[in-house]
Amino acid sequence: MLRSILAVLLWGFISVAAFAQSISEAEKSEFQRIITAQISAFRADDGPTAYSFAAPVIRNIFPTPEIFMSMVKQGYPQVYRPQAFNFTEALIDPLGRPAQKMLVVGPDGKTYEALYSMEKQPDGTWRISGCTLLEIPGLDA
Repeated sequence: MLRSILAVLLWGFISVAAFAQSISEAEKSEFQRIITAQISAFRADDGPTAYSFAAPVIRNIFPTPEIFMSMVKQGYPQVYRPQAFNFTEALIDPLGRPAQKMLVVGPDGKTYEALYSMEKQPDGTWRISGCTLLEIPGLDA
């Protein structure tokens, strides 16, 4: 019985914490604007513009637009040259970071779920701090 009560209390605290950390519609729109602009820059091979949407943590790992673009071309062809993409939900990821999900059809015709982690900067702007891709079998274009 005590375990049940503790579980209910813990679930309540987790629910309150998750609610307190929800994503606003304005933030969701901004995440989508930023991701779309970065993909447009990738499609145009505009490294400086694509790089401008990267958070400092990414810029520390990839210190120039050229190095960043090379990494994206090799490691993320799905977002470098997507056939199509559409946004799904904005959420707080398991690590507590604001994030935006989207479905993307890569150049290989396969469908992937992309999870973009977002980071708010000291000046109030948002930047992309990471992207994780997971292939979704059976949804190929």
